[in-house]
Amino acid sequence: MKTRISWIFYCLVSFMLLPSLSAAERFVTNESNGFTWIQQGKAYPILVDSQEDKGVLRAVANLQTDAGKVTGATPEIIHSPSGNRMLIVGSVENSSWIKQLVQAGKIPVADLKGKREKYILQTVKQPVEGVEEAIVIAGSDKRGTIYGIYELSRQMGVSPWYFWADVPVEKHDIISIKEGVYTDGEPAVKYRGIFLNDEWPSLGGWASATFGGFNSKFYETVFELVLRLKGNFMWPAMWNSAFYDDDPMNGPLANEMGIVMSTSHHEPMGQAQKDWKRRGKGEWNYTTNGAVLRDFWRQGMERCKDWEAVITLAMRGDGDEPMSEDANISLLQNIVKDQRKIIEKVTGKKAKETPQVWALYKEVQDYYDKGMRVPDDVTLLLCDDNWGNVRKLPDLKAKPRKGGYGMYYHFDYVGAPRNSKWINITQIQRTWEQMMLTYDYGVRELWVVNVGDLKPMEYPITFFLDMAWEPKRFNENNLFQHTVDFCRQQFGGYYAEEAARLIDTYTKYNRRVTPEMLNDRTYSLENYNEWQSVKDEYAALCLDALKLYYLMPAEYRDAFDQLVLFPIQACSNLYDMYYAVAMNRKLAEANDVKANKWADKARVCFERDSVLTYHYNHVMSGGKWNHIMDQTHIGYRSWNDPKRNIMPKVTFLPEPRIAPAPPVFVEKDGYISIEAEHYTRSANGTSADWVTIPNLGRTLSAVTTLPSTATPSEDMYLEYDFETEKSGEATVIVRFSSTLNFNDYKGLRYAVSLDGGDEQIVNINGDYKGELGRLQAEHIITTQTKHLLDKKEKHTLRIRPLDPALVMQKIMIDFGGLKPSFLGAPESSVRRECF
Repeated sequence: MKTRISWIFYCLVSFMLLPSLSAAERFVTNESNGFTWIQQGKAYPILVDSQEDKGVLRAVANLQTDAGKVTGATPEIIHSPSGNRMLIVGSVENSSWIKQLVQAGKIPVADLKGKREKYILQTVKQPVEGVEEAIVIAGSDKRGTIYGIYELSRQMGVSPWYFWADVPVEKHDIISIKEGVYTDGEPAVKYRGIFLNDEWPSLGGWASATFGGFNSKFYETVFELVLRLKGNFMWPAMWNSAFYDDDPMNGPLANEMGIVMSTSHHEPMGQAQKDWKRRGKGEWNYTTNGAVLRDFWRQGMERCKDWEAVITLAMRGDGDEPMSEDANISLLQNIVKDQRKIIEKVTGKKAKETPQVWALYKEVQDYYDKGMRVPDDVTLLLCDDNWGNVRKLPDLKAKPRKGGYGMYYHFDYVGAPRNSKWINITQIQRTWEQMMLTYDYGVRELWVVNVGDLKPMEYPITFFLDMAWEPKRFNENNLFQHTVDFCRQQFGGYYAEEAARLIDTYTKYNRRVTPEMLNDRTYSLENYNEWQSVKDEYAALCLDALKLYYLMPAEYRDAFDQLVLFPIQACSNLYDMYYAVAMNRKLAEANDVKANKWADKARVCFERDSVLTYHYNHVMSGGKWNHIMDQTHIGYRSWNDPKRNIMPKVTFLPEPRIAPAPPVFVEKDGYISIEAEHYTRSANGTSADWVTIPNLGRTLSAVTTLPSTATPSEDMYLEYDFETEKSGEATVIVRFSSTLNFNDYKGLRYAVSLDGGDEQIVNINGDYKGELGRLQAEHIITTQTKHLLDKKEKHTLRIRPLDPALVMQKIMIDFGGLKPSFLGAPESSVRRECF
């Protein structure tokens, strides 16, 4: 298979050329060259054999719909040639039109014959009588044809995640297909799929509210997603569900659409755990209840015998638990032998002709290590440790198995040391490293990954299935490019690189420690400023995500929220909360009342978590995803999740009721800076009072006299105490809000004095003549007076208003060390005088 390097994409600040990691070459263009399928609202038809497999016909119907969404023109589906140009779609197995092309030598049959799940897409001249030119999508089999159809849809602008992540469809006026022969080749791994697990309360609640449960309406959307991602295999939801029993249409639908079904690692013979709970009789114990169990397993095989399936063998304890202690290898081997007899009797074929798997999950691997064996045609499903770390791989020197090896991997897990169910924690770098190790050791028959509720694992699912198709195209240097390609498909090229950086970074943060494991003691408050640093890093990432969200066109924001913004906001908020809890604990232990501020902060973050959850469930995408974020994640007391989120424990200290001592500001570095509201003493006048206006001005606030119609009396003043390290001349700088001389140009005046000495009268705006300039640009009036301090000691600065409407913001006293700045120096430190 050829690889073409040539995707042009836009980043946030510049144009660059980067290689794409798409498996297929780019064959769709939006210019009138090659075979122009759709243009000016007109589309050439799609020719398909009416006797083609129903799964192919369903995919063709989806292609028809997709083309309409992209261009506004819906191509007709025809079953005999009409017109001189068309798309011809079908498999070499079932399509009379494809067989005719093969016989005529119009398509390279050697590229398809004997191949698995392969398609070719090519331009063919005079494919059939009366047709001048056609684009042919020919599949080696049913799924190969389906993959070719959906690859065309994807390149047109329909993301596989159009339903499951609300990704908008790209709009184009022209869809053309370049001349050439295009293919994805064959998949490297035979069975590639996902396991919907741990699905309550989130996915289960959503499926119940949206479809009425895990029925065929629900699975139709999942099966289509898996096929669009070039997967072919599934373990269905099973916590409180039985795939075949919940809806009689589930099994036939999977078979029709082209999904190979199986049951999870502890559910043998096509029967779900809930099947046994509903209809089983007696104990789940082969020694004491073998006849009943054999009949139960026979019923499972009878039900799925005519559909594509992989049959799970052996037996674990009831409810995904280990077998009893007295279970032995001999017993388990007899169970497998009896199960294979049932398979042969029900199917009428030798057992080796039915795909089977034995999962070496948890303690079952111990049985294997102690010598238990199954027939060579059975696939050995190896497993990770539930946390993405592969436990066992085949010996490179071992004789190859006819049934090969598989890998059961995890993005989601319920169990020790603590559940991981809420949010995506998967770094694709680790997935690549472990699954490349898996592939290199010959595990190539089956890859299945536990994806929990499916959402919010959208990106790692995409990566896992892409890697299962062609692992060798990935290396340590191009993994980020895959993330960029994914983001380009969901959000467009202009936003792709920054969105990819956000995904790449937040999954790194979440993999350090899962949100469920995070608490106030995870990071160090004492060493390396660690806690604040990691909290600030996540907060900065959150700000970047919000910026990109608002830069995007509105139609992309719901998808971006689901795939990028929500997990970052939600986890950043958790970091803020646990940091606040850590600070509260530290200060409370020191009996510092500032602990109360951090307790309040923690409570606000805890409440914000519920607000973010509400937004995901009820606001985003118009409330489409209600219940998907129902999973609890705060307040763990053991490995298992709490029934509801629990606010972390914080400590409130009693606040002292005594009034704070008046401040004395302390000189440092040759200056003193004081916010106007932080006076040491104040005296109201006979007709006016001092008032603080919160948040007014450049920094903290401002003070003024009210009512503004009353002239301040002589006994009205503010005083500021300060201590100096130097004696000599000082400059007193006072900043006022930019009030104009509205009083017939007389101006507004104040008197300033030091240590009871002579007053200097200052008119802040008497010389203003109405010009527009610096005052309007800076929104501030700055005044300066010179004073002499004859000794180093405590001093008192008094400011007395002479006119109403003075609005004072900040006072600075410069002893030669004050540096220029727009906001003015930060406020100086104080000491409190006690009386």
